[in-house]
Formats: sequence, structure tokens, C-alpha cells
Amino acid sequence: MNKKELFRKIKFTLFSISAGLIEIIVFTILNEFTNLPYWACYLPALILSVVWNFTLNREYTFKSDTNIPIAMLKVFIFYLIFTPLSTLLGNYLAEDLSWNEFLVTGINMLLNFVLEYLYDTYIVFKGTIDNKEKKHG
Repeated sequence: MNKKELFRKIKFTLFSISAGLIEIIVFTILNEFTNLPYWACYLPALILSVVWNFTLNREYTFKSDTNIPIAMLKVFIFYLIFTPLSTLLGNYLAEDLSWNEFLVTGINMLLNFVLEYLYDTYIVFKGTIDNKEKKHG
């Protein structure tokens, strides 16, 4: 792996950590201060973190000049699959099997981190990675 790719992975990780903080803060507030079921705490937290993560990673990690609506549509398609699966599985683990809600959320966040990096790299920003850099550099 070259230095550029290593640095890209580090940036993706750092931005994902910041998105994870947003997700866990929102989830914690909803989980601790409301009587909402797991899914109703998880879903808004996930949505906010996705918007944050997409915005930062498009601009700074992948330096992509891809069409924003098309890229967002691709991300939306990813989350059309990931969100129901992670929400239903998370709700089952937390509500039916009584797993700790924070453990379940952490597992979902880790799965999201790995799958989203691969999806962004090979589908969302494929062919446009570092295009901004090439145009301005």
C-alpha cells in the first residue's frame, strides 16, 4: 500500500470516528432520555452520521468531483440495504435477546465502517478519486 492510500484510510477512519461520535451521542440522548425502542434511537443517529461522513469523505478523503446527487443516490442505495438489515438485527439483539444497546450499536457501527469504505472506494467514488486534486494541483 502506498503512502497516499494509507493516508486516505487514516482520513476515512478519523472522519468515521467523528461520525461515530455524532451517532453515539444522538443514540445515547434518545436511548437514555426517552422510552423509544432501539430502532427509533438508532435510525436518526445513523442518518445524521451518514450525512456528516459523506460530506467530509467526499471532499477530503476521496477528493472527488463526482456529481453530488448521483453520489448521494449511490450512498442512499447502500443504506436502503444496510439500514433495514442493521435496524432489524439490532432491534432483535437489543429487544428480544436483551443484548446491551451500546454493544449492538457498536457492532453496527463497525460493520458500517468497513462496508462503507469498500462501497465508497469501489462504487460511489470509483473513477473520480483525487479528481479535485488533479484539477487544482
